[in-house]
Amino acid sequence: MRRGVFISTTEHVLSVLYSMGIDNAYIELDNLEVPILDGSGAPFVDLIREAGIVTYRRPRRYLRIVKPVRVENNGKTVSILPANAFELECHVFFKHPLVDEQSLDLTLTPEQYASEIAPARTFGFDYELDQMREMGLIRGASLENAVCFTRSGIANPEGLRFPDECCRHKVLDLIGDLALMGRPVLGRVVAERAGHAMHAALVHRLMTDSSLYEVVTWDQVQIRPAASSTSVAAMVG
Repeated sequence: MRRGVFISTTEHVLSVLYSMGIDNAYIELDNLEVPILDGSGAPFVDLIREAGIVTYRRPRRYLRIVKPVRVENNGKTVSILPANAFELECHVFFKHPLVDEQSLDLTLTPEQYASEIAPARTFGFDYELDQMREMGLIRGASLENAVCFTRSGIANPEGLRFPDECCRHKVLDLIGDLALMGRPVLGRVVAERAGHAMHAALVHRLMTDSSLYEVVTWDQVQIRPAASSTSVAAMVG
């Protein structure tokens, strides 16, 4: 929420914009939330590729983490450590035979994100649906926009897109929440069973203490030639 305007379910589109290297884009909404589409980031990736990307001459500026930051609560943690790339390590655990413990460790690139993270869909468990709807959540959930786990299997006839689709979607969400910092990050993020609230707490810690990071251009990192800013070239309806 900003200036009295509240918009929900922004994490998927922000995750895609962040990971595909888009610094500038106008997004117009006619409702209070971003469309869920198929529950993943893949449709947004396709729209960006269809629209095309313009490269600016102005160098992109990054937030490079210089001091470790850690947030924890009830055995769940998320931390960010200094690094000269955007690295992610995610661990999840759900007591279900098709999920259990899953882990993913990667250095993010647009190509890897588009093929390995963006297609992962949001998910839930059928025995939690009534409680979540009573809380005003997932009111538009269906098998067309979410993976639904039954107690022993999966309700979606097409099955999973990845054996570890849950962990991959958690990475997608994590990136979308970190995008709220406003600049691409150079650091190693480690999430242990964390969720949106903890991601937001990490962002808040960083944004309220400028001693934790420095703003640099890619050539200042001195590991590769400078990256360039990009933007969406055209609006796609």
